[in-house]
Amino acid sequence: MDSANRSDKTPTDARIETAVKMTAPGTALRKALDMIIAGHLGALICVGDTENVLAAGADGFALDVSFTANRLFELCKMDGAVIIDKDLTRIVRANYHLNPDPSLPTTETGTRHRTAARMSLLTSAMVISVSERRSVVNVYIDGHGFQLQPVSELMSVVNQLTAAMQNTRSQLDRSLQHLTSLELDNFVTLGDVVNVFYLFEVLMTAGEELDRCIFQLGTDGRITEMQREEFIGGMDEEYTLTIRDYAKDSSEESARAIRKKFHEMANSQLRSAKTVAKTLGYDESWTEDTIMTPLGLRTLSRVSVIREGMADKIVDEYGSLQEVLEAAEDDSSKLGEMGVSNPGALANSLHRMWGNGE
Repeated sequence: MDSANRSDKTPTDARIETAVKMTAPGTALRKALDMIIAGHLGALICVGDTENVLAAGADGFALDVSFTANRLFELCKMDGAVIIDKDLTRIVRANYHLNPDPSLPTTETGTRHRTAARMSLLTSAMVISVSERRSVVNVYIDGHGFQLQPVSELMSVVNQLTAAMQNTRSQLDRSLQHLTSLELDNFVTLGDVVNVFYLFEVLMTAGEELDRCIFQLGTDGRITEMQREEFIGGMDEEYTLTIRDYAKDSSEESARAIRKKFHEMANSQLRSAKTVAKTLGYDESWTEDTIMTPLGLRTLSRVSVIREGMADKIVDEYGSLQEVLEAAEDDSSKLGEMGVSNPGALANSLHRMWGNGE
């Protein structure tokens, strides 16, 4: 799931997220569902809100036995629903006939899926329907259904995303190195900045898609999560600093708002110099060749002699990366007073960055 949007989740979103966790690979419930599909069985399973679920049906067998994957699989060989408590510790009923109000709205067509959708509207249970004919598992929460994806299908998507992220990260690293060289040369154009922002967005969007796969993979997603960190690690802060370097309002709050706007843009808008300039707070008349002056927050934050939080103080004092570079070369005393332990090393580091640019 997208961690950036967690604060915007509705109660239903939160319950769906919990349902994904409960049915992810590596859980006992997912093991049972995989066994049911492999056995070419159909099933209807209600988890939680036991009292209201039982009130919507009749008959069946009262069990009250401990929950295991094998036991659930065996009980699903019978017709009717299996009722499990909310903590997945006890199986309460088996072969239970559910009869939810038929007037409850649903777009489902199969009998099991219709019953499952209506039970999720009628109660606060997580309701799972397994189609015997299509070998498909649907999970319903508050009338909203989602289909469980097989691990093989998720891994296919993961492989495509990781390949795309590896390629994009390589392009972004090269572009950032080139941007640093241009910054130190005082010759950055809007077109250079647009290209970097575009690559940042491609990488971050692919990362969000990968996050969703990792979440659905459960314990099977650990290696993928490590790969994601390899591609994304450090880039989130670097993206924000780059925006602050070139936005008219360089505050962190403004950078977050700009990032949100970039994220909502279509590819053609992200590629448009005019659109990006306007989003950064400038005149739409700006072109790709318009020269921009960076503050230097991103570049300074990469220098070892600059302690955390010091880049902002230096930029506030000097106003731009070029001014900092001139001060480091000509009169480093003020930089020393500001806490830079070795102003000469700062100048050398900046020159090395310049020399490494392509």
